[in-house]
Amino acid sequence: MTKIRLRRRPLLALAATSLVLTLAACGGGGGSSGDPVTPPPAPVTLTVTHKVKITTSMGDIELGLDHNHAPLSVDNFLKYVNDGFYKGTVFHRVIRDFVIQGGGVTRGPDGLLDKTPTYAPIALESRNGLSNVRGTLAMARTSVPDSATSQFYINTVDNASLNYVNAANPGYAVFGQVTAGMDIVDKIRAVNTNASDVPLVDITITDAKVIP
Repeated sequence: MTKIRLRRRPLLALAATSLVLTLAACGGGGGSSGDPVTPPPAPVTLTVTHKVKITTSMGDIELGLDHNHAPLSVDNFLKYVNDGFYKGTVFHRVIRDFVIQGGGVTRGPDGLLDKTPTYAPIALESRNGLSNVRGTLAMARTSVPDSATSQFYINTVDNASLNYVNAANPGYAVFGQVTAGMDIVDKIRAVNTNASDVPLVDITITDAKVIP
């Protein structure tokens, strides 16, 4: 995993312990220029099949998950929720007009640390027709398409550049949306950050649980 300091660029999972800056291809990263061209899927309407409430140090965010269009991503996210994995993690990457990202980093005595262990990476579901629009929930990953584990992000604006384009630019998989607490997302996006987009004051996830 790589640490990045980009604006409106491909969203990679951020490793707290890495100081290496690498860039994926503009538009999503991964794949090969020699891959066959596959057109983007037709847009679909997100359907809420499961709900999760994330309690943060700044307030509650309720998420609606779409198992119909992103079954692997939803099942993966729910495993981490039910295991209590997200408790104590922080939103380690905040870019006001891009995303807020969390789900895999904690604060240690010497700085940010990757939380381990994680489950095996899942296959990328970015060709599901769901778009990276404001308020949607998606999986962060490395430059390898099938590499998402626990980290997720919430789009604070419409980010069409993160959608699937083709095999060379596979984008990032949306699997849910904020159903309540977008005001909390907006409070988080407005916090002060350092040059690496890390909030100056930790925004901690204190609980995450499935709700009716």
